[in-house]
This record gives sequence, structure tokens and C-alpha cells, in this order.
Amino acid sequence: MVSQIYGVFFTFLAIAASALPENPSTAKAAASNSSSQINSNSVLVALLDSHYTELSELVEKALLLQTLEEAVSKHNISIFAPRNEALERDLDPEFKRFLLEPGNLKSLQNLILFHMIPSRIESKHWPAGVQKKQVHHASLCRDAGDEKIRLHEKNGERIVGMARVIKPDDIIRPDGIIHGIERLLVPKSVQQEFNARRSLRATSAVIPEGAPEVDPRTNRLKKPAPPVAAGAPPVLPIYNALAPGPSLAPAPAPGPGGPHHHFDGESQVKDFIQTLLHYGGYNEMADILVNLTSLATEMGRLVSEGYVLTVLAPNDEAMAKLTTDQLSEPGAPEQIMYYHIIPEYQTEESMYNSVRRFGKVKYDTLRLPHQVVAEEADGSVKFGHGEGSAYLFDPDIYTDGRISVQGIDGVLLPPEESKAPKSAPAAKIVSKPRRGKLLEVACSVLGAVGQDSHFSTCH
Repeated sequence: MVSQIYGVFFTFLAIAASALPENPSTAKAAASNSSSQINSNSVLVALLDSHYTELSELVEKALLLQTLEEAVSKHNISIFAPRNEALERDLDPEFKRFLLEPGNLKSLQNLILFHMIPSRIESKHWPAGVQKKQVHHASLCRDAGDEKIRLHEKNGERIVGMARVIKPDDIIRPDGIIHGIERLLVPKSVQQEFNARRSLRATSAVIPEGAPEVDPRTNRLKKPAPPVAAGAPPVLPIYNALAPGPSLAPAPAPGPGGPHHHFDGESQVKDFIQTLLHYGGYNEMADILVNLTSLATEMGRLVSEGYVLTVLAPNDEAMAKLTTDQLSEPGAPEQIMYYHIIPEYQTEESMYNSVRRFGKVKYDTLRLPHQVVAEEADGSVKFGHGEGSAYLFDPDIYTDGRISVQGIDGVLLPPEESKAPKSAPAAKIVSKPRRGKLLEVACSVLGAVGQDSHFSTCH
């Protein structure tokens, strides 16, 4: 009897549970999923397949597809699409680089959403006629604040903000409309973020600190001097900052500056070596800098201390002509590379202008006291003399303001030091024994009387 009562009770609970309504949150999610589905006739699909390719690419890069799908499912939207030239050629390259940086994704999203209005505005709805009142509409950009999109008419042309509408009602769909405009609409919030980032990069790149002073008598550093301009050149010449030769110290010596380096020389040297490898034809040069010598580390340290360098990089064909004897001596690879490094920042244009103006120009190298001579030849820059000369073959392979790499088609070798001519051995002159003064007088007297023939000493 008790079992029958429990059976009836559980049956009643099952029926009551089945009669309860489903979870409202689950129902809402299902409804939202069904409503957010976009059909093929949507204005969003039309935008992605339209001739506004630059804007559609930015929409995909900004990860706004899901956001726009939800907006289209809730509103009938109007899109003001800039022409491709406005985003490709007319846009400031620095501003475009700012938008495409991964850390500025929010700015890119706000920029795109500022071109969209959650209401349908056709060309016939434009404020015109006798009144010509300006109409302001809020955009889909939530961070725009009180900034709205202004619609008005001027000289018979429809204007959106500061942009002229060049293709009104270009694409019409049931859930929205697309108008083609002449230029990009930039909200104030994005412009302020760009200005703040640009000014911050310009002012906080280098922290000014005291520059060292050198005692000319001892060539040693004095007490720290008052602060100087940020990024000022080092006080010591670059030759004082070079590490001793491999016979003295195989590891680079510490530089003259303090522990706070203004520049990341290691990263810059790594970038220019990678550029050599990707450029092609300079693998031997990169191998010598990284593997056969410690020049890459030393160059990075010099750049970190504030020095600038110009590297004349021979290509692989030129490096293949080096003999084993030229590379086998201790320190020979370093000395050859030192002769190809100029402690100045020179580009192809600056060197060509110099040789055009002055004829021959001598550049100091890190291999003291040798200099490399440059002159104009066949519309290019020629380094060296005679058979050991090389032409500027691949100009400006890498230029970043601190390191300049110029490709040449030969290996430069310093002219041999002029050897002093050997003095010829002095000829041995056999002098006859000189006779005494008294003997000469006696022989002359005997000769006067004709008796000198009897004396052999007088002959």
C-alpha cells in the first residue's frame, strides 16, 4: 500500500515538472541566436562583397563581424563607406600604422563604428529644401560620447560630417543602406589617442641624463656634467670605445657610457643582420659578423652607447674571392671587417652627393689609421683604388638612423704601407796610401835634378 502511494506521488511530480515553463535565460539565448543569424540579402554581406574592399578588410581586422551581426539583427542601419583611395592613398601612413597596431584594436573598432548609424537614412531623408537644418545622428561607436554625425546639404551636395557623399544610395538592402563618401570620418576620441601616442613617443624616447666629460690630459672621464640634450653624441671618440684586439681581450670591453643605454643596439644589429639574410646574397658577411668574429656584439654595444655606423657589406661573390691566407692569420677577419665600417651615418644619397661635389672623399674606418677613398664612377660611388676597388652595388639595404648598410661588389683591402727603400751597400773604395809632405818635397827636388827614377817611393 505504501509503495503504491509513493508511486502515485512521483508520477505527479514528473507531470508537474514537464508542465513548468522552460528557463527564461535559455529561451532568451535561443531567441537571440535565431535572431542574430544573417541572411544572404543582408547589408553586412553586401558590404563584405562590395567594391569597398579597404573598409571590408578593416572590418575583418577589427574583429567586428559579430558586433555588426547583432546590430543588424536589432536595427536597420546606415553605413557611410569611404572610397578605397581615401583609406589607401590619402590616409596618413603614420595614422594607418597606428590603427593597425595590435594594441590599438579598440581605436580601429571605434573608427569603423563611427561610420554606422542605427537607423535607415536614404537620400530622400537628407535635410534639404528651404529649411536646410542640420541633423545629428548618434553612431554605433559607444566611446564617441556626445559626438554625433552631422548631416546637412551645401551647394546642392550632401555632406556627412566633413565628407562629401559621392554615391548616395549606393547599396540598398532590406536591413540597411550604404552611401559612398569621399573621405574618412575620424571621431575625436580616436584622434586624441593618436595625438597622445605620437607626442608620447616623441617626448619619452630618450631620458636626458648627464653626459660624461673627458680630461684631455689623462683621457679619462671626469665627474658627471650637467644634463645635455637627449640623444647627444658620445663624448669619447669611437676608437676609445672599441674593444682591444683579439690578442689582448677576446671579449668586448665595457663602453664609456653609463648603464642607461639610450638605444637598443643589440636589437638594431640583429635587425640589420636578418635584413642581410632576407635580402639575399650577403650570407657570408652575416656569417663573419655572427660566427667567425664577435663584431656583431661589439657593434651592438657601440650603437647602444650612441655611436652611428655605416657598413660597406661585400656580397657573397666578392667574399668568395678571399684566399685562405688572407683569413688564416689571427685577427684577419676582424681587421678586414673593420676596414668596411665607417664611424659615420651615410646613405647612398649622401655619399653620392659628396663625391659629386668634392670629387674624392676619404672616410675614416675603424681600422686605424687607414681610410677608404670614395669617388664617382659610372653614375655610382666607387670605393678603393685600381683592382681592389668596389662599386656601390645594392644601396640602402638597411637604414634606421643609427646603422646604415650599403652593399658593394668587392672586398676592400687597405693599401700596403709604403716600405722604406733599402739603401744600396756602400762601395768599398781603396785609397792609395798618402805620402808625407816631406817626402813629396824631396821627390820634387830629385825630379828637378833628374834623379827621382832611382827611388821607387817617388813613383
